[in-house]
Amino acid sequence: MEDIPAGEIIEVSPVIVMNAKDRPHLDQTLLHDYIFEWPGTEKKCCMALGYIPIYNHSYQANCEYEMDNENELMTIKTVREIKKGEELFLNYNGEWNDSRPVWFEAT
Repeated sequence: MEDIPAGEIIEVSPVIVMNAKDRPHLDQTLLHDYIFEWPGTEKKCCMALGYIPIYNHSYQANCEYEMDNENELMTIKTVREIKKGEELFLNYNGEWNDSRPVWFEAT
């Protein structure tokens, strides 16, 4: 593997979108830790396929994700150059530089 430049698309993944009625059931399973809030007027969530659910969190993330509602896809893109061997991180808050505590660190 080589260095990855800033702005490089790392992954494009389909998602499974679930409605608000399904959410309480998901919250009682291990999937709760791997779902993303899905944008829109209804309280939906999604399960991303591919590697997206297993990217680790960092407040100094080197990647960001974008959600494509129309095509039900998530795209992972680098926000800075990533050196060979460096782990890929997402900020679970949605914005790569958002420093608000994430749900598992909030008190």
